[in-house]
Amino acid sequence: MNNAKVIVVTSGKGGVGKTTSTAAIGAELARRGHKTVVVDFDVGLRNLDLVMGCERRVIYDFINVVNDEATLSQALIKDKREPNLYILPASQTRNKDALTQEGVERIIDALKAEFKFIICDSPAGIERGALMALYFAEEAIIVTNPEVSSVRDSDRIIGVLNSESKLAKEGKEVKKHLLITRYSPDRVKRGEMLSIDDIQEILATELLGIIPESQAVLSASNQGVPVTLNDESDARVSYRNAVSKLLGEASDVQIPGTSKGWGFLKNIRLFKGETV
Repeated sequence: MNNAKVIVVTSGKGGVGKTTSTAAIGAELARRGHKTVVVDFDVGLRNLDLVMGCERRVIYDFINVVNDEATLSQALIKDKREPNLYILPASQTRNKDALTQEGVERIIDALKAEFKFIICDSPAGIERGALMALYFAEEAIIVTNPEVSSVRDSDRIIGVLNSESKLAKEGKEVKKHLLITRYSPDRVKRGEMLSIDDIQEILATELLGIIPESQAVLSASNQGVPVTLNDESDARVSYRNAVSKLLGEASDVQIPGTSKGWGFLKNIRLFKGETV
């Protein structure tokens, strides 16, 4: 499948919603008819299978395939809800040094032959598992919360993508998208969170979507159901809108405006004093 796309979901800081976002975006792409696999790069911890609700079905994992202890088809788990959705789980018992560049590249190439979208759930920070996921990225979804430490760490990740990825080393650029999670308009008004403009000025990255602070996200994760497949919620709507923009089917970014409802951010500020 020549038009396959490798997208890494990443951030510098832990706990910002990367795994939740990986599951939600992957499930929504599959729901729209695109054959999609979500890949857990967090060797040693492994949470993506929990969020996807398939933890009891894990027999073989990413490292088993890297070490030729299992085939890729043995390790891939097909989602029971969406026929186009698969997961490649990480190992809980190995350490991150088991991920070799040659082994990961072999698996990515095999996945590209079978899937339209390969969504890689990167660990937080810039340790080996994260660097391996970032290295092979063709596009990146940078997940950040509206707080200074999260945004600063995301800026660091953007720097890594611009210097350490395979595309960067070839003189090309990883296409980057910004996904703001846990956004609360009321807390922004009270000065407890950074505004969208603040985040845009710091990161200067195209905005993909804004996910509101929502109990539905936590509930979906605890139930093992990607939020885009769960009951109607504001978070589900926001993730679906983000996927529409990712696919080029929408140009506006829907944001939580006021308590009266939702607004649209059409003029996205990339740099201070400039709009697009």
